[in-house]
Amino acid sequence: MNPASLVGELFDERALTELRRVADIDPGLVLTSLDDEAAQSELARTEILVAGWDAPVITAEQAARATRLRAVVYAGGVAATCLEDPAALAARGVVASHARRANAVPVAEYTLATILLSGKRAFAAERHYREHRAAPDRSATADIGNYARTVGIVGASHVGRAVLDLLRPFDLDVVLHDPTLPEEEAQRLGARLLPLDALMAAADVVSLHQPLTPATRGQIATRQLALMPDGATLVNTARGAVVDQDALVAELRTGRISAVLDVTDPEPLPRASVLWDLPNVVLTPHIAGSMGRELRRLGDSVVAEVARFAAGEPFAHPDDLAVSARR
Repeated sequence: MNPASLVGELFDERALTELRRVADIDPGLVLTSLDDEAAQSELARTEILVAGWDAPVITAEQAARATRLRAVVYAGGVAATCLEDPAALAARGVVASHARRANAVPVAEYTLATILLSGKRAFAAERHYREHRAAPDRSATADIGNYARTVGIVGASHVGRAVLDLLRPFDLDVVLHDPTLPEEEAQRLGARLLPLDALMAAADVVSLHQPLTPATRGQIATRQLALMPDGATLVNTARGAVVDQDALVAELRTGRISAVLDVTDPEPLPRASVLWDLPNVVLTPHIAGSMGRELRRLGDSVVAEVARFAAGEPFAHPDDLAVSARR
């Protein structure tokens, strides 16, 4: 998101009217750089900082001069993203809010659609239909459909939980892997908790929703991919690097499994990557997250959080700056 278009991207006139009602804010004032004296003067008088993707990072020195700052409301995943020293602000009592739950909604919707289309073998059917100008032989469709399919969710993140919630109405067996989650919490989310290898071996569709950390980088590797049943589909809307891409390419080359990849490593892929041409791969250009009209949901989240802060209420979606600093 270009910071200069932040207001237009996030807020419609209704949201701007509400924002003006609860705060003294100039929607036309968007700081794309904090290097000049005028921008630093604006920052120095700011009590609530509203920021979003690609906003300029506030240095520790600039933050130290922002003595009136009391809150950071971030229209994205982690408020500390726009701060060089979030711990120092936390120590001053500055509080923060994130919009992870708002951004999780379109990712979960994309994932649900992909899971259901994968169960119907829709992507392969479309390719066959286009190539042969004829429907496939009905004898080859016996295993098509979503009834009683097993869907594996890796990671009970905000997105993972939203996907689990969307899967509830369907006749699916849902399994979940998350080492931080107790069994009773998984049951409450509508899933059976499994170790990662067991999930990979059981699921017809595996959807990845774990954060990218040192522990999860390359987590889905040769062994896990080899465990997937013939005809299974891997869906990645998390981060490309949670999958060992060389291992994924090797497995996909066999034609044994399929993949729907909204994220890759690197991103975008090199033009020579074999993933562009494999018939069992669907590539989308990181479109699962908030885009276009969906950005207004982030804006509505920002307005609601600013209104809560102005009313002396705690944030609905607090983001601990001290914890963020240690990530």
